[in-house]
Amino acid sequence: MELKKIDTAVVFIDPQNDVLSEDGANWDAVGASVTENRTVENMERIFEVAKADGYEVFISPHYFYPTDNGWRMDGPLETSELETHTFARAGQLDLTGFRNSGADRLDRFKPYIEDGRTVVASPHKVFGPETNDLVLQLRKRGMQRIILGGMLANMCVESHMRHLIEEGFEVAVVMRQLDPDTRSGATAIRQRSSTTASSPMPCSRLTKYSMECTN
Repeated sequence: MELKKIDTAVVFIDPQNDVLSEDGANWDAVGASVTENRTVENMERIFEVAKADGYEVFISPHYFYPTDNGWRMDGPLETSELETHTFARAGQLDLTGFRNSGADRLDRFKPYIEDGRTVVASPHKVFGPETNDLVLQLRKRGMQRIILGGMLANMCVESHMRHLIEEGFEVAVVMRQLDPDTRSGATAIRQRSSTTASSPMPCSRLTKYSMECTN
């Protein structure tokens, strides 16, 4: 996968307090994994490098509005999220109580997300981007390749990956750094943006889709 800032986007899913903050509604379920994998720190490194090197950054958030309580068909996780008010907002056009809520962005990510250049898509419902405008936003900017990361790996990240591949994008999923001496995903973005780079960036193996990367 050749990374070029003209057509490569960094996409983060759900960089929000309810899944990344110790005060979040889901910390009991995901906190150990977030801490062990240094998810927040690794995401911030990628934010830093993406902004410094001129890559476009997109956010696919997850919000629930009061009207979503009227759904007649829910999966178990959706039912739980609605009961615990995960990613809850006062309304689609109402930001009352949003700042520093569980649905808000993690404080340390705000300088990158709220810089006036980051594209925040409309919220996805359930897991994938079929229900938001992420694909439209990517297409309108001529993006063809995606560096994908965020929460949660086996649900929202995987669902985004599968749908974006079906839409024709080339996708690399950033994996955790396994060893202190291993190049971080953020450094890999910078090095892969050079025509002389030879080391693959950390990502999942997607040989079925004509891409092979190493962890």
